[in-house]
Amino acid sequence: MLINNAGYGAYGAIETVPISTAKRQFEVNLFGTARLIQAVLPLMRAQHSGRIINVTSIAGKIYQPLGGWYVATKHALEGLSDTLRSEVKSFGIQVVIVEPGLIQTEWAKIADQNLQTNTTAKAYAPLTAKTDALLKLAYRWASDPHVIAQVMG
Repeated sequence: MLINNAGYGAYGAIETVPISTAKRQFEVNLFGTARLIQAVLPLMRAQHSGRIINVTSIAGKIYQPLGGWYVATKHALEGLSDTLRSEVKSFGIQVVIVEPGLIQTEWAKIADQNLQTNTTAKAYAPLTAKTDALLKLAYRWASDPHVIAQVMG
């Protein structure tokens, strides 16, 4: 069994996120996963069984403003997984996608830090402020689920 669970959010406006940052986002969230898949498939084919679990995100199904590069990697991983499933089914290998929403990790905090670094154009300031507040709330919630009850009243 292979469980691919690496990923982070290089948040920021598509216009202002450096392409080098976007490429790193794809390198971690998509190509790292692909390398591991390529490494295990020969063994799984030889044993006529195996399971590959790719953890994507709910962002693989929906979009988030200022999350374009992250969302693109998750959409790509969903497409890669769906295609792989059809390629390896006859070898007895299963491919599963897990699409979590917010969970208790540092993800929202890291995404917010990237948002602040990557969105420099003043034109995006109102959207950046809203997204910043949402990510901070998400991080607080992930750290303490009682926060949602406090916010929602």
